[in-house]
Amino acid sequence: MNITVVVAFTANVLVALAKTTAAVLTGSASMVAESAHSWADTGNEVFLVIADRRSRRHADHTHPHGYGREAYVWSMFAAVGLFVAGAAVSIVHGIQELGAEEGNDSFTIAYVVLGVSFVLEGTSFLQAYRQVHRGAAAAEQTVLQTALSTSDPTLRAVFAEDSAALIGIVIAATGIGLHQATGSPVFDAIGSILVGVLLGVIAWVLIDRNRRFLVGMAVPPEIDDLIRRRIVSMPEVSSVGYLHVEFVGPHRVYLVASVDLVGDDSESVVADRLRALERRLESEEAVVEAVLTVSRPGRPPDADLDGIEPPD
Repeated sequence: MNITVVVAFTANVLVALAKTTAAVLTGSASMVAESAHSWADTGNEVFLVIADRRSRRHADHTHPHGYGREAYVWSMFAAVGLFVAGAAVSIVHGIQELGAEEGNDSFTIAYVVLGVSFVLEGTSFLQAYRQVHRGAAAAEQTVLQTALSTSDPTLRAVFAEDSAALIGIVIAATGIGLHQATGSPVFDAIGSILVGVLLGVIAWVLIDRNRRFLVGMAVPPEIDDLIRRRIVSMPEVSSVGYLHVEFVGPHRVYLVASVDLVGDDSESVVADRLRALERRLESEEAVVEAVLTVSRPGRPPDADLDGIEPPD
């Protein structure tokens, strides 16, 4: 099981319980929003665990490319849950509290819970950050670029949700602080609304990224170039014409290419050589299936499209 998801789930359960208790004792709109946020995150981690487990199932006759795309389906459910249970509840409750009278004065409880929550959420965030940072360093990207472009939706979701959690805590603390300083609960209600808007933005980004991978997402140009160089490095290959590489799950791709083979063998020998090359490519952990065909030397890459079946 993904350790990043486990850490996030544990932190969210503890934080959700603490924030709910504080919301009941203080009557703070911002604390209600934060508790809704944390319970939404907790439920989302269940979806992310399911996404991680189901996407790891091996290919079979009904799913020849495996079940990798299930990760995007369940991660989509998690993102929608964040939008409904987190964003909508926080915004609606904040609007309702705009005209509320002075509430409970138990500000100390709210500050203590928010402080503890920041530590717990920060621990979860650091775990996600380290994992994203490793990928960013390998791809020579920024952490944010990697978080948005990674094919692992569970990692992206945890990173985004933990980032939003830390920002949300700061917003809630600010709203409660202004409430305490001015005596007006309006600032507390505005804090709740702002937390909801933040969650809505994060949820929309996650929904959009999962949508892209579900409908078929080509690999970034740098990975495309890396795979092209990998194929050309094989002694049997003279050049690579058409190349299509598409994500079919977290860190899993489907590869279609036309190649010019060294030598001038008979058709049956060429077929055997192509299949051997496909098997060698499929031995790579990230390649679910490789389909190779012969290209004609001197032809532009797109000219080989006619002889290749489109990917599923």
